[in-house]
Amino acid sequence: MIAPVYGLDAALAPIGLLVAAAALQVGPEICLAVTPLALVLAVLSRERQTRLDQALELSEAYQGTALLLGDVVEADDAYTGSHSRGVVDLSLAVSDRLGLGYEQRRNVEFAALLHDVGKIAVPDEIINKAGPLDDAEWEVMRQHTIEGERMLKRIGGVLAQVGTIVRASHEDFDGSGYPDGLVGEQIPIEARIVTCCDAFSAMTTTRSYRKAMGTDAAIAELHACSGTQFDPAVVAVLVDLVESGKV
Repeated sequence: MIAPVYGLDAALAPIGLLVAAAALQVGPEICLAVTPLALVLAVLSRERQTRLDQALELSEAYQGTALLLGDVVEADDAYTGSHSRGVVDLSLAVSDRLGLGYEQRRNVEFAALLHDVGKIAVPDEIINKAGPLDDAEWEVMRQHTIEGERMLKRIGGVLAQVGTIVRASHEDFDGSGYPDGLVGEQIPIEARIVTCCDAFSAMTTTRSYRKAMGTDAAIAELHACSGTQFDPAVVAVLVDLVESGKV
């Protein structure tokens, strides 16, 4: 919604420059000839402000919805909620380093916050099990990305786009992930970022069944899985940010 507003600004800028140049060469009376244009620009300016106001309201509505869902996740499972907020910070830092545009960065933020929202539908005895999951339990757990997508698509709009990223947040770079077995750049870049940052955050956080891994060991694991589980470009950026103390 914002892109057309800035497109209009770009289109009108040369007109203003031409009028200014003509006034310098011909004289200020040339401005009378462009009075109708000035009236048109005034109307367009009001339209521009309306579009900006609508875009801001819509952005705030989606952000509010995303934060509310994040709070629901945290209320359902404190670890999952706090973990998701940590993934947001890592994911945004990587997104900025990779130069993602506004919409992609926004989608990364929402997807990092909501990548585990589908776990609301997973039984507590599986979520909080004090030990490794068996095959049947893993089958249930793997449905959470599909459930997350379904929930977000029901909301629609921006969060429907985020739902596609949430669905892909456990795809592996070599195609061995779930639920769709996507490979490499078939996986949205937003999902590749969230996947890597999610894993690093999980490794360096204590769970009910294991202690947190040290930072050096977690970095070594990222390198070991670069090109298989994780996008090598994302790994390189995340590791540099961690080692430089910027996250």
